Amino acid sequence: MNATVSSAGLYNLIWAAYIIARPDDLFERLALDAPSHTVLWQALGFAIGVLGFGFLLASQDAVRHWPVVLMGMLSKLGGALGLGAAIYRGALPIEALWLLIMNDLVWCVPFSLILWAAYQAGLRQRRVLSPEIVRMALRRRTNQGVTLEEMTALSPVLLVFLRHTGCTFCREALADLAAKRREIEAQGARLTLVHMGSEQQGGKFFAKYGLQDVPRVSDTERALYRAFGLPRGSFGDLFGPKVWWRGFQAGILGRHGAGLLVGDGFQMPGVFLLFHGEVLRSYRHQSAADRPDYVALVTGREYASPELST
Repeated sequence: MNATVSSAGLYNLIWAAYIIARPDDLFERLALDAPSHTVLWQALGFAIGVLGFGFLLASQDAVRHWPVVLMGMLSKLGGALGLGAAIYRGALPIEALWLLIMNDLVWCVPFSLILWAAYQAGLRQRRVLSPEIVRMALRRRTNQGVTLEEMTALSPVLLVFLRHTGCTFCREALADLAAKRREIEAQGARLTLVHMGSEQQGGKFFAKYGLQDVPRVSDTERALYRAFGLPRGSFGDLFGPKVWWRGFQAGILGRHGAGLLVGDGFQMPGVFLLFHGEVLRSYRHQSAADRPDYVALVTGREYASPELST
């Protein structure tokens, strides 16, 4: 993948140099009238060269620098559509087809594969936790003065990471936890909440759901979220069709409503069952609208969702 992006960079630089040095040559070869303002054609060549330089920088790690590959992919698709339409209308001769293939189409397949690999890498990153980082994170103290590590040494802990308190799904989650709390505790697990507001804000907000006595951690810097591999959501994670439909169900039909944003509105939630400092089971939301089965996480009974890992 890195070699492909590097090749695309070199190709773009060579093509840009050709356009800038010999702006009329391509038009002569296609038997077309050269543009009266060749400086505009040369300016396009300069833009192509800049993109080529970006490809060379991204070729050090094509998957990590996938936004550059995406920009290249969109430019190639745009060029292919534009040239294809011009050939179809007769504005360009059929001989220009080689230009469409070499400049644009030939790169679309490998770029698509790189973007798919980047997507898969993102999914894997969501599902992988470093035991060392988790152990360090468990040294955080709850509002009751006890560390998470100390709590997990006494009993299993269901650690629930919430979205911002203005989110209707956060409110729905708290209502679900309040309804299932006795069942969760009957299984020997202790509920603990992680939120992005201040300690005072969290206490007032959780009291509305009868959860004011539940241990909680104020993580305004989102360090604990990052330690447990919970990312910021993408556009689809937060604003996809499923999110809108579930938002209507939870916010309007379920009467959970919404409120002012407290914390990072893009932060994704998650749930982890911890015991003796280790993660036994976890649920990482694939969209903000996911509604996990908290009791299933504690009991370990069969659960259909692919987000559940053991």
